Amino acid sequence: DEEFDELCFEFGLELDEITSEKDIISKEKGEEKAKGASDVILYKIDVPANRYDLLCLEGLVRGLQVFKERINLPRYEKIIPAEGEGQRLIVTEQTAQIRPHAVAAVLRNITFTKDRYDSFIDLQEKLHQNICRKRALVAIGTHDLDTISGPFTFTAKAPSEIKFKPLNQSQEYTASQIMDLYRTDSHLRHYLHLIENKPRYPVIYDSNGVVLSMPPIINGDHTKISLNTRNVFIECTGTDITKAKIVLDIMVTMFSEYCEKPFTVEAAEVVYPNGKTHIYPELAYRTEKVKPEHINKKIGISETPSSLAKLLSRMCLKSHVTGNGNHIEVEIPPTRADIIHACDIVEDAAIAYGYNNIQMVIPKTYTIANQLPLNKLTELLRLDLAAAGFTEALTFALCSQEDIADKLGMDISATNAVRIANPKTAEFQVARTTLLPGLLKTIAANRKMPLPLKLFEISDIVVKDPNTDVGARNYRRLCAIYYNKSPGFEIIHGLLDRVMQLLEVPPNEENGYTIKAAEGTAFFPGRCAEVFAKGQSIGKLGVVHPDVITKFELTMPCSALEINIEPFV
Repeated sequence: DEEFDELCFEFGLELDEITSEKDIISKEKGEEKAKGASDVILYKIDVPANRYDLLCLEGLVRGLQVFKERINLPRYEKIIPAEGEGQRLIVTEQTAQIRPHAVAAVLRNITFTKDRYDSFIDLQEKLHQNICRKRALVAIGTHDLDTISGPFTFTAKAPSEIKFKPLNQSQEYTASQIMDLYRTDSHLRHYLHLIENKPRYPVIYDSNGVVLSMPPIINGDHTKISLNTRNVFIECTGTDITKAKIVLDIMVTMFSEYCEKPFTVEAAEVVYPNGKTHIYPELAYRTEKVKPEHINKKIGISETPSSLAKLLSRMCLKSHVTGNGNHIEVEIPPTRADIIHACDIVEDAAIAYGYNNIQMVIPKTYTIANQLPLNKLTELLRLDLAAAGFTEALTFALCSQEDIADKLGMDISATNAVRIANPKTAEFQVARTTLLPGLLKTIAANRKMPLPLKLFEISDIVVKDPNTDVGARNYRRLCAIYYNKSPGFEIIHGLLDRVMQLLEVPPNEENGYTIKAAEGTAFFPGRCAEVFAKGQSIGKLGVVHPDVITKFELTMPCSALEINIEPFV
């Protein structure tokens, strides 16, 4: 197990856990339900979402064998049958509105066993969930070719006109009845919405009118694959032709190893509504050129071109050095649709080299990290406010419109608040423009605590600002509140003096701070002052208005201070 874990890591995968069916069921549903379940050891392996070729045992084993250099990468071949002998899939124009694309292929003389069959079905399911985006982009159908006769027709008909026996059902249903039948099916009901409201449903027939499938919902029972199936007809229909080609390539490359002639696939012809024909699967090999120094530089290693080519060949990318070692020519097999750019090739070289083998070096750029000055000031102030006997509160940055406007005796338009377009709850409608409501709500929630309550918060508020690129601006504010049987204005005033003392701002007009009588809707008339420092107004302090106190469901008087600390950075 440890060796395999190590191998997975080297190959760029992760062995998630070693478990069994019994363990999984007992974890999810309890020990009782797990009785009788299999004890066979299962490996749960995490595969990157772009590696479709590792989603089944066949592909994974093949990839690991090539990586360990035990086998050479197989060459996938398509065999084009003699004129008139191959399978044809005719696409009609009715499909254009709903699922316009189709591709097909045949696996000849294949030998299934129980395990191979399970893996075959399982791969389809994994592809459906992953690249097919829950069958929205592509749906895969696999059929026993000996039970049907071509050419096949992919068309779209009204639901009432389609009638067939769905997979594993005992009788025939019309398409509308099938929809009702599967509405309660835990697995298939998730796909019904893809075609449910369309006037026509897609359907594939053979030359005798036998229904192969109604993509993306269900296959017909007639063409069901069993362990005795020798020839498999694979069709992929969808709304994205590129993804359909990739899915078909993966299906045939993974399972062609069980054909009589391993790694060969019989091609099928698809006829489009405009009369054009195309042979699938494409199984396209292509070559890319990469410079060895580019790979070395990007990874931070210094390997010779030939050893880089060998590393890439171990990752199923057959490579050789060309032109005096200036280039590496890389052949991308049809299984590797994830290789889009040179950096994908570099990544594979890095995996084969081994991430743990790359030497750690100090970056060439010389930088020294530093705390943001505003945050540094905030941290220092928090410590000293706590030392002054105040308790820190952390409140939500979002609040309701009432909190910042109505309850403070202001109009919402005057607050310049940033609104959320589709708020989930009434509590979170706007970004706060002041810290005061948050602290008042905190006191309301802690009325049972012994008096006096002394709270503070240093956080950001948000206001609209048309001059910034995002249309809003944050300001770091300090807010403190004192709640007791008497207002305690002198305590809040004392706190302001202490903060200014810490910031080394003297109490004078020239280059220090002063307070001047002012009016504020949230404060008691004649009990409010504006704080001036650095030649600008930085905030207010005062006794909170009785109306504000009752609106926040409080019963005692309180005084508050709220200032902007950014001028002091």
